[in-house]
Amino acid sequence: MQYDALKTFVTLVEVKNFTKTAEILLMSQPSVSLHIKNLEKEFQTKLFERSPKYLKVTPTGEILYDCAVQMITLYEQTRQNILEHHHAVKGDLKIGASFTIGEYILPPLLLELQTTHPDLALQVTIGNTEEVVESVRRYQVDIGLIEGQTNDKEISVHPFMEDELFVVSSAKHPLANKEKVPMKDLQNQAWITREIGSGTREYLDHVIRSSALKVGTLLTISSNQAIKETVINGMGLTLLSKCVIERDIQAGNLSAINLEKEVFKRTLSYVYSPIMKEKQNVKTFIQALNKKYPFHEEEQDK
Repeated sequence: MQYDALKTFVTLVEVKNFTKTAEILLMSQPSVSLHIKNLEKEFQTKLFERSPKYLKVTPTGEILYDCAVQMITLYEQTRQNILEHHHAVKGDLKIGASFTIGEYILPPLLLELQTTHPDLALQVTIGNTEEVVESVRRYQVDIGLIEGQTNDKEISVHPFMEDELFVVSSAKHPLANKEKVPMKDLQNQAWITREIGSGTREYLDHVIRSSALKVGTLLTISSNQAIKETVINGMGLTLLSKCVIERDIQAGNLSAINLEKEVFKRTLSYVYSPIMKEKQNVKTFIQALNKKYPFHEEEQDK
């Protein structure tokens, strides 16, 4: 297996620059070119279309890329499994997390893991649900935590926590001081929301459709903190997880609108590729996650 050549090829596909690839892999640019040349010779195909202005992967290069990512992952997992043969939890654990989970739910768990397993090198990448699912599918992370839904058949999905969401406004909003607010009072309101691909945006879209709400204006911001600041300044309503807003509500910066007969709940899940199922570090993470956030699916029926 030409591990170094495949690693070079995958990196070049992703960064699209010979010089940058050489810098990342700590090798010379001629070495990068030689690896690509050897692969093209071995597979008897052209892997890149090159010009002074661009570097484009050929169709056969795309085929090799998908397979190379899997081969590299399998190689590195095998190496990791050998290290873990003596049941030591060490080495890298790459975690992908959606924004709400990564910023508000994951940090306490990371602290516990680092304390319990000091030889475990944790790497966390935060993105929206769609991005996390894609990084799991491409083996860029070992495990992902998402707040939205996925129909991707290449990954395994497991619930770990129930999350409650609230419609919130600034403390000075006309709806903030009402004891009970009917859904009809949310008609034609201004909304601030996350971007498409976010689990929170997906849930808000569901609420709007299922309640037949007409949206006055819609402002999209790809940051929970920026959304909160915008709402605090009186620009409209938003729908956010309890864990995102509870401190601001306690401080009096935000107000949770008390809707009549409406409770918004969703399930948070961890996802992984089947190839990662037996990886010791992934097992350790899942055990810690389930211990910290015990979850039973029947809770959804309450």
